[in-house]
Amino acid sequence: MKNFKEKAMHIVFLLTACVSIAAVILICVFLFANGIPAIGKIGVFNFLLGTKWHPENNVYGIFPMILGSIYVTAGALIIGVPIGLLTSIFMARFCPKRIYKPIKAGIDLMAGIPSVVYGFFGLVVIVPFVRDHFGGRGFSVLTASILLGLMILPTIISVAESSIRAVPESYYEGALALGASHERSVFFTVVPAAKSGILAGIVLGIGRAIGETMAVMMVAGNQAVIPKSLTDGVRTLTTNIVMEMGYSADLHREALIATAVVLFVFILIINLTFSVLKRRSDKA
Repeated sequence: MKNFKEKAMHIVFLLTACVSIAAVILICVFLFANGIPAIGKIGVFNFLLGTKWHPENNVYGIFPMILGSIYVTAGALIIGVPIGLLTSIFMARFCPKRIYKPIKAGIDLMAGIPSVVYGFFGLVVIVPFVRDHFGGRGFSVLTASILLGLMILPTIISVAESSIRAVPESYYEGALALGASHERSVFFTVVPAAKSGILAGIVLGIGRAIGETMAVMMVAGNQAVIPKSLTDGVRTLTTNIVMEMGYSADLHREALIATAVVLFVFILIINLTFSVLKRRSDKA
């Protein structure tokens, strides 16, 4: 009976794994089967490097959206990674027990807040702040970067904290035994030992930032042009798809699916880069 239960659970786990793999394969097939022909009709270079997006004239260039996604994601990382990493170190090694639970609960709450709520917060608070202190209309690259920087904090903090706590205590104690202070032991021994997990948290944050739609759409300005400054409006790949998919047809719809293909390739590149960096760090 025991062997039967073990075999049954083995089959269940295998089936669930196969379902996950099949779902990814089906998504890939759908995207590439519908997107690649559109890229062929428009032209690879016209589509990827074109600076004009005018569906009414059958002109589909997504280069401004590619740059917009890169700018906003990079800005979010510049803001979110230092704050998230330092917060995770504080929570894992410096935080007093009496305030740990409230801080942890607040971070978990941030992770559960819907994107549209973040968007309303950005619309009411961040947009006026940027408009008053940096100029422009407030709907800009800077505003979207600040908002996304806040949104990726829970992901980075949770993963990085877990990685830091997973480092064997002997690393920390060994550094203390050699005469290092508490701060030096943490920053120069424990944190470097957790770099793979920290990097994983950053990669997850990148995925959250580059794939975010609703909040960015509410604060970025949604202008399909190449931004010349941080206070200019911008449109990302995700917002381009969401804004126009509802009324698109024919080549226009295929071009939006092709935009999703480009976004999907970006995610694959990010994950492959993380795998390479993780492999190198493990060998070091």
